[in-house]
Amino acid sequence: MAPGAAGTAVSLAAAVRAGDLSATEVLEAHLASIEEREGEVHAFNLVVTEQARARASQIDDAVSAGNDPGPLAGVPVALKDNMCTRGIPTTCSSRILEGWHPPYDATVVTRLAEAGAVVVGKTNLDEFAMGSSTENSAFGPTRNPADPTRVPGGSSGGSAAAVAAGFVPIALGSDTGGSIRQPAALCGVVGAKPTYGAVSRYGLVAFASSLDQIGPFARTVADAAAVLDVISGHDPADSTSIPQDALDLASHLDAGVEGLRIGVVTELMGDGIAPDVRARVGEAADALERAGASVDEASVPAVTYGLSAYYLIAPAEASSNLARYDGVRYGLRADGATTGEMMEATRTAGFGDEVKRRIMLGTYALSAGYYDAYYGKALKVRTLIIADFAAAYDSHDLLLSPTSPTTAFALGDKVDDPLLMYMNDVCTIPSNLSGQPAISVPFGTGSDGLPVGVQVLAPALGETVMFRAAAVIEDAAP
Repeated sequence: MAPGAAGTAVSLAAAVRAGDLSATEVLEAHLASIEEREGEVHAFNLVVTEQARARASQIDDAVSAGNDPGPLAGVPVALKDNMCTRGIPTTCSSRILEGWHPPYDATVVTRLAEAGAVVVGKTNLDEFAMGSSTENSAFGPTRNPADPTRVPGGSSGGSAAAVAAGFVPIALGSDTGGSIRQPAALCGVVGAKPTYGAVSRYGLVAFASSLDQIGPFARTVADAAAVLDVISGHDPADSTSIPQDALDLASHLDAGVEGLRIGVVTELMGDGIAPDVRARVGEAADALERAGASVDEASVPAVTYGLSAYYLIAPAEASSNLARYDGVRYGLRADGATTGEMMEATRTAGFGDEVKRRIMLGTYALSAGYYDAYYGKALKVRTLIIADFAAAYDSHDLLLSPTSPTTAFALGDKVDDPLLMYMNDVCTIPSNLSGQPAISVPFGTGSDGLPVGVQVLAPALGETVMFRAAAVIEDAAP
């Protein structure tokens, strides 16, 4: 790997700010990595080579003039292709957004630019972020860099694969039911979902508005912390944004876990979790104990209903959010004799099978006569999950669980069985329903030699303590 592609985001930014490396050198090293393996991995829907080169040149000019471009100076970054980028196609990996160029940047994109980062491209995802394997993309699947016959996880599989393959040191994804943490685990990188409202959703194309949250992928916990410090903080353009300053994670990373109370979630360690994954979680718990934390079992009984509640709430919100894709305002338009026929033809041609499945599920759950039985009941279960987490956090500072029930499965293995596919999110969904933060940290491999991720969960706005534990787990990883 070329020198500019070998460092962490933090070390590369420091070298660029000091003038020891140029942003152009760093960028070209990463573009060379993309050139070498992108044909095999297919992490990107679009690589914006010339825009990236122009941006790197700007940063080098700023350094030459004695100015500081920011904490992520010259760091190449990839964006999941559901984040708006002004003048650059944003497709959500769907045919229905063909030819759409947003007229504005998402808030996170603006904040990365202000911090000196260099956007190199838009990454592949399950269409409209609906999936767990990045096989539902209209542009073909992404492959796992650790084993190209396996899936990278989803829906942010392109972003996870881009970091794992060394194409970029950091990438952004969105997490609605585990779509950052699950692919991070399967690809062997760090993936964090912050507290709902800690990072602006302005400019994120909505899937399920009460669940979606943007977060980072990185090769190290310190890099993920540096990105969250940049993209978090209040945004008046997002009505759900928490009115608080940006997070300050990087300065607390080395504080350790001495005296912390950590609970291993018993309901997420039973049937359905592969023995080798369970073993790694146990080893991570032992490492935290050696570092001075007290570790025991914790019960969050209602998480066992998380999957059922999620697959009513998320499709219901999706059916509402995706009603806007009608062939009138942007993207694809199919011909029809009447407006109604045009809309039907557009949506039939533009949406893939999984998106149609979820729209129909959600519309059914919201329909007259079924609302109380399905959607209303799911909201009550969500409240129960929040209450059970609150009870667990009365006696614990943090919780621990697997991120994914298994290591990466083979491409094509689960595409014909939606329920089997949905089961991949059983450990990650509860944090989305509760709105609380969670992070996946790579911790060794399974019996098949593929990466395993351990998940650290925290109460709302508990990112600082969560990242301290993540750093300890990272240091102890086999």
